[in-house]
Amino acid sequence: MTVSEFFMTPHNVLGPGALDQAMPIVGRMGFKKALIITDSDLAKLGMAKLVADKLIAQGINTAIFDQVQPNPTVGNVNAGLEALKAHGADMIVSLGGGSSHDCAKGVALVASNGGKIADYEGVDKSAKPQLPLLAINTTAGTASEMTRFTIITDETRHVKMAIIDRHITPFLSVNDSELMEGMPASLTAATGMDALTHAVEAYVSTIATPITDACAVKVVELVAKYLPIAVREPHNKKAREQMAYAQFLGGMAFNNASLGYVHAMAHQLGGFYDLPHGVCNALLLPHVQAFNMQAVKGRLDELGKILSDNNPDLKGLDVIAAIKKLADIVGIPKSLEELGVKREDFSVLAENALKDVCGATNPIQTDKKTIVGIFEEAFGAR
Repeated sequence: MTVSEFFMTPHNVLGPGALDQAMPIVGRMGFKKALIITDSDLAKLGMAKLVADKLIAQGINTAIFDQVQPNPTVGNVNAGLEALKAHGADMIVSLGGGSSHDCAKGVALVASNGGKIADYEGVDKSAKPQLPLLAINTTAGTASEMTRFTIITDETRHVKMAIIDRHITPFLSVNDSELMEGMPASLTAATGMDALTHAVEAYVSTIATPITDACAVKVVELVAKYLPIAVREPHNKKAREQMAYAQFLGGMAFNNASLGYVHAMAHQLGGFYDLPHGVCNALLLPHVQAFNMQAVKGRLDELGKILSDNNPDLKGLDVIAAIKKLADIVGIPKSLEELGVKREDFSVLAENALKDVCGATNPIQTDKKTIVGIFEEAFGAR
């Protein structure tokens, strides 16, 4: 018998219209000044101003920092800290997908604990809670709006730092599926496959529990059923809402059961080549799980049946074939070679992957040679 812990954001508002429902909650908390941390695309679309206006209506003076990159860097965090100081904000609002949330978590953590973001690489390195963070999500995949994980790229070492800390969980998360209807097909596909990866890795994790299992199983069902629809029909409200729930459940699963070598390897690809995280996960997922099959075949077979039962295009396929087929259906690139990854980098990528904290709960521990072999498999077309 073992004791387990369960972490998640204490207050979460989900569903169409969730943003408006959340605003009075924030208004009652007495904040004076907010800094919105987001990317330039959402700023240009007017979404950042929309949120700022809603906060101002609650009596909160609001400024916007819109310099977050797709794979947020130490430089982004440092620039965000300067913007925070200049505005004198007593709270932060992250607006966007995982990149905005991760950058905001980094800013919020350093703002209250001091030092630099690299000081907090690893597990529970901070002494104090971060500056209060409201996370407003616009994608359906990373679940960073409700987890204790943040991933920041160290641009000098070309690696992604994994920071897992109970002090970086937002105080409130908002998943308004109406904000997700404008996502392009490629982003919908990548983030949706990210959610699937979270579920699969959590389900085969060495620290999975009945709670994380229940979440993971539901994610696989929802992704199989609704991700292709959301990619094909971007304004399909039911598909968007169900994918918002899928990604949130995925966060509940991996926030507590952790992840595995898919993420440990994907982090290196993202840090080295600045590649989309969800695409890297989608390409690596079937190959890592084929390796894991020797230890957790029963569990993976269960997930294969769920995929098959919830999408007629996946009928009769085993879990590895079903993952590959789903990636094809939603338009994920077919190989690491297609993304510009180079074979000569596999050695250093593998070395760094073995150091990544996410690999610690993979069902099989391995060595550099095996990791290089998995990169080789994903290098060729699936």
